[in-house]
Amino acid sequence: MINLVGLVPLLPLIGFLIIGLFGKSLSKGIVGIIGCGSVLAAFAISLGIFFQLTGQAEKSVTIDLFSWITAGKLSIPFSFLIDPLSSLFLLIITGIGFLIHVYSTGYMSHDEGFSRFFAYLNLFIFFMLLLVLGSNYLIMFVGWEGVGLCSYLLIGFWFKNTAYNNAAKKAFVMNRIGDLGFLLGIILIFVTFGSIGYHDVFEQAKNMASGNPVLTSITLLLFIGAMGKSAQLPLYTWLPDAMAGPTPVSALIHAATMVTAGIYMVARSNILYTLSPIAMETVAIIGICTALFAATIGLAQNDIKKVLAYSTVSQLGYMFLALGVGAYTGAVFHVMTHAFFKALLFLGAGSVIHAMSGEQDIRMMGGLKKHLPITHITFLLGTLAIAGCPPFSGFFSKDEILANAFENNKLLWFLGVLGAAMTTFYMFRLYFLTFKGDFRGTKEQHHHLHESPKSMTIPLVILAILSVIGGFVGIPEVLGGKHFLEEFLKPVFEDSSFRMVHSLSHDTEYILMGIAVVVMAASLYYAYAVYVKNKTLPAAENEELKPVHLMVYKKYWVDEIYENVITKPLNFFSDALHKVVDNQVVDGLVNGVGRVVTWFSGILRYAQTGNIGFYVFVMVIGIVLILCTRIL
Repeated sequence: MINLVGLVPLLPLIGFLIIGLFGKSLSKGIVGIIGCGSVLAAFAISLGIFFQLTGQAEKSVTIDLFSWITAGKLSIPFSFLIDPLSSLFLLIITGIGFLIHVYSTGYMSHDEGFSRFFAYLNLFIFFMLLLVLGSNYLIMFVGWEGVGLCSYLLIGFWFKNTAYNNAAKKAFVMNRIGDLGFLLGIILIFVTFGSIGYHDVFEQAKNMASGNPVLTSITLLLFIGAMGKSAQLPLYTWLPDAMAGPTPVSALIHAATMVTAGIYMVARSNILYTLSPIAMETVAIIGICTALFAATIGLAQNDIKKVLAYSTVSQLGYMFLALGVGAYTGAVFHVMTHAFFKALLFLGAGSVIHAMSGEQDIRMMGGLKKHLPITHITFLLGTLAIAGCPPFSGFFSKDEILANAFENNKLLWFLGVLGAAMTTFYMFRLYFLTFKGDFRGTKEQHHHLHESPKSMTIPLVILAILSVIGGFVGIPEVLGGKHFLEEFLKPVFEDSSFRMVHSLSHDTEYILMGIAVVVMAASLYYAYAVYVKNKTLPAAENEELKPVHLMVYKKYWVDEIYENVITKPLNFFSDALHKVVDNQVVDGLVNGVGRVVTWFSGILRYAQTGNIGFYVFVMVIGIVLILCTRIL
């Protein structure tokens, strides 16, 4: 099956080409079958690769497809790397991607851009697969830029809405800032190691001293790219605005694929980061700051998708915290569990929005439990998972991150627990306001309340099951289990693992788990007391809010600060350049040349009299001048 790896990205690409070229002439049913079928076939091959890899001794296989770029000392083959890390991401991307495709057949069934939407989805999957399969940084960068392009197309899918177009442009431009850092990091890698292939780079890096300034520069530049793609401070504001896209896009971008690209890149480059303590510390600090910052904003948002968006930013912060403290397996583990429950929550939110005729304000919901039974129970399971309630998947992955944070730095652990408490509160705030109490919407909305079709509920049920049992692949030894995922990923992280010291006793782990569970339960109860027992409703926008509440509700005015400090000055500067340099200097120079030519030709035209005698006279004068010149 490993020899068929080329088909994994090729199948979604073929799906994109067929739907993109002939979609308008095909029925929606055929488009759905092609779009879903191509990703399902890719998932089947990925599953075969995964099982073959687990059953063979060789855990890393490079498949050379063709010679790609050769220039001087630079030789870059187009090749794929199959190892435990890439095979796991293949399953996540194609598996979750397939469920989102199926969900989209119901959610987008009445949209006039149905075929265009599936073409974009297939292209997105292709580039994401290219990103994780590449055996060198350049192929990763091609996939990296490709998913950036597709996110622009999908976020601005409803392009007739100017606000949605602005959100798409914002995502594209902000990601380009991070991508510049990534590109500079790749260039520095080539200058340093003479190659950009993973194997060559990592083998040479292992022999370098810890704290080498070149390695620190490389890792920090790569991390800038990860900050943009994975929405870390300060390059995070594009991700909440990406809610402008259809809900399946939100699930695809924010759950399993694009935003986890930065996590994959750092995890893939683990030995470089392990040898760069400054970079590791930077990653951990940025991660925990992002986790807390986004969590506080999530406490006060009233748009169901915005709450989940800031939740995603916060959870990505936890993943970077894990990477920063050397818990590479824990970070990848949380990527996997997060893909399950966050895709479930976004698709569940889409089901709610679908039932509410497009309404996204949770203050206008309530009492949906009896009207949307499947959506309700699956959404509840996803909420319990993200809150870290045992034995749901989020409990095991978040506990692993917090335990490693405690071992590394007690303050990071405390802040991580604080962020987890806020996560539990705002997620159950969202759940209670949406599904509990009395319905607060309009009569028209109440009349149209209905459960979503099976094409939407079946993916919800599958993701709910995965959210419940997905953590069992990483049961810690202290609970009598075996961390299968750690064993599986061991070949990828073994060069980094022996440099890390793990010294937590079982008693300490029990205490840390107990604290996390107690904090989660207390936060859940507080949310219940506020929004169910006391039936408190979030304040309306036109009501006077307390200063702290207003600051969080307005998202700390970060967008406004960026607008006034960066965007407006740049617009003013570019406008000045346009008016002075472009219009006056450049256009003046070009137009001046034209005016000189016109003036000179105007004088010359007086010589064109039409008198043959005059022409003969001029010719004779010319001959005389030529003869004089020759004589002299």
